[in-house]
Amino acid sequence: MVGPAEQVVTGDAVVLDVQIAQLPVRALSALIDIAVMLIGYLAGIALWAATLSQFDPALSGAILVIFTVLTVVGYPLVFEIATRGRTLGKMTLGLRVVSDDGGPERFRQALFRALASVVEIWMLFGAPAVICSLLSPRGKRLGDVFAGTVVISERGPKLPPPPAMPPQLAWWASSLQLSGLNPEQAELARQFLARAPQLEPHLRDQMAHRIASDVVSRISPPPPAGVPPQYVLAAVLAERHRRELQRLQPQTGQAPPQGPPPPQWTPPPQWAPPPPPAHPATPPASSSDGRGGFAPPS
Repeated sequence: MVGPAEQVVTGDAVVLDVQIAQLPVRALSALIDIAVMLIGYLAGIALWAATLSQFDPALSGAILVIFTVLTVVGYPLVFEIATRGRTLGKMTLGLRVVSDDGGPERFRQALFRALASVVEIWMLFGAPAVICSLLSPRGKRLGDVFAGTVVISERGPKLPPPPAMPPQLAWWASSLQLSGLNPEQAELARQFLARAPQLEPHLRDQMAHRIASDVVSRISPPPPAGVPPQYVLAAVLAERHRRELQRLQPQTGQAPPQGPPPPQWTPPPQWAPPPPPAHPATPPASSSDGRGGFAPPS
């Protein structure tokens, strides 16, 4: 019912691992919503028929058209805006509509999806929606394609939390440019930190240097000299996570939840931001391979 984990890249070049809802679960959710809408529509028709004799035919026809539009378009629009991307069917099955960048669904996107559903679901009996969902790797229907949205499952398996920020590197991580970091590299670093305590020390150190060197070559500025690679990776992943939470939840004003402490493989050195030099000094020689002050063991 739920597809494999997909990666949603945000506008800040931060990658979210989400579970994309595929056709079967989306179809069941749509059937629940259609049933709710039909029940409400039939109840409205009964009230309309009871008052039919009190209005002239033109006014009664206008009321019926308005009520039909409000039912077909207003139901998904109002629910998705009020609940940040969920209708009753999506609530039941743990689904949510989000933007392609991982952010909350916007009003214009919800409106476009609701208007598109009139044609692809109601007028054409859902055939375009089914075909498009089967062809789309993210299970998108036509309304999602043109609105720039995707339906995700919130009940999928949860990934382990990101590592906590090493306090000595918080000043450096806050200035990072992460746009050059590929999703595959970040995922490799996350998996390595999760499995590192189970590895042999020699193999673990080699992998840490190799992965950290690859990550450092794609971010700026490089880390301070002498920083153990595991702390570099933990700082980069924690900063990516912090920026994404800050972007998605600006209204809460709460600090993002912290993950487990950074791996304590070696005693943490007391790093601090270097003080500005009092006089111009010859810049230290830097490695041309962009490894940021540390090199893999020989």
